[in-house]
Amino acid sequence: MKTYWHRRDRNSKGRNSQRGYTLIEFVVTGIILTTIAAMAVLQLRPTWQDQQANAAMDQVKATLRQARETSIGQRRSILVKFVAAGGANCPVGSNISNCIELFQMVVSGSPPTATQATTPFLTIPVQANTLFGTVTGETDTPDAFGIPGSGGVYFGGQSGGPGSGMLFQSDGTFTDGSGNPINGTVFIAVSNINNSARAVTVLGNTGRIRAWKNSTQGWFQ
Repeated sequence: MKTYWHRRDRNSKGRNSQRGYTLIEFVVTGIILTTIAAMAVLQLRPTWQDQQANAAMDQVKATLRQARETSIGQRRSILVKFVAAGGANCPVGSNISNCIELFQMVVSGSPPTATQATTPFLTIPVQANTLFGTVTGETDTPDAFGIPGSGGVYFGGQSGGPGSGMLFQSDGTFTDGSGNPINGTVFIAVSNINNSARAVTVLGNTGRIRAWKNSTQGWFQ
């Protein structure tokens, strides 16, 4: 009898040692994993926003350079428009707030007259979750072309740019609709995120395009 009970106890211990996790253990493990995941997301969020701002800056810079190169290569003026989402060529969707549109200027008539093409030959939706705008307390870039009171586009001393339009000319310069060279800046940001401030400047006399990033130390290229 003693041997019997000894074997039974030993088998019982073996069965207990092989039992699975309890429901409480599963719940506690799930809570711990969820907490760790949430902490990781919070830590990675500034990096993600920084990457979005950089992507938007690169899009603006690349599109303006393409417009300049096209105007020089085709020997014709290229009109640039910075537009809000919601129009026919810049539809609302996927958190897109702004687009850049490029139009050819078509010469016709006698005497020859240049007019804007009806539709853009290129429409670039700017990176999702970013917009043309500034953040609270933002200062001008070192190029000092001015900063808008509202919105993020400032050319020729006017928010939004001159009403006569903004064009790259065949010699590479950037002008208003009357052919006068204009300097200006496109400011970009993730809404309400100060460290996401970015900017792209254009020097009218040469068409030089430069990109800027803002940090706690100020603007740098």
